[in-house]
Amino acid sequence: QVQLVESGGGLVQAGGSLRLYCAASGRTSKSYARGWFGQAPGKEREFVAAISRSDIMTDYTDSVKGRFTISRDFVNNRVDLQMNSLKPEDTAVYYCTGASGRNWNAVIRAMGEYDYWGQGTQVTVSS
Repeated sequence: QVQLVESGGGLVQAGGSLRLYCAASGRTSKSYARGWFGQAPGKEREFVAAISRSDIMTDYTDSVKGRFTISRDFVNNRVDLQMNSLKPEDTAVYYCTGASGRNWNAVIRAMGEYDYWGQGTQVTVSS
């Protein structure tokens, strides 16, 4: 069984930065495709960023391109999301995800393609 635990959320002013962390348990989870989703108040959960099993391919939703960076720490079995130049519209609960058995270079945007989810961490950006 794989468990994902997010941390690093908090309150930050617009223009600031946060780094989210997603620690995974389970030896095989190191080879999973991973992602981050965000759910703003009153809205549906949406794709934010993804990284392939190979760590070579990444993908971002348009609104965060150039501001957010997803990366993997294989040693610590963790996936991070560096969030820079934050905007009030980035306010959301952020969830990390994992998908097993995917192609080595696949990046996944669809929620239904992920097998594992964390419980989320709140990010609030004040104006």
